[in-house]
Amino acid sequence: MASLIKAFDDLPWIVKLILALPGIDSFAWGIYRIVKGINNNDMIQILVGVIWVLAGWAILWIIDIVTILLYKKPTVFA
Repeated sequence: MASLIKAFDDLPWIVKLILALPGIDSFAWGIYRIVKGINNNDMIQILVGVIWVLAGWAILWIIDIVTILLYKKPTVFA
């Protein structure tokens, strides 16, 4: 699991931005949050990851795009 987290963290910011597009974001960054929560044994982050998978396509992708543009990585609950 740590290798998946490292792989996502090491991606160039433009690829992270592409993964934050509507439709892709809910799966890519939702799974990232779930795996990171499991790795850190953080139940809140796992819950946020599940919510991201279910509702990320609707509005949460905007949050990821903004944080990737500002900080070069998703920072909200990630």
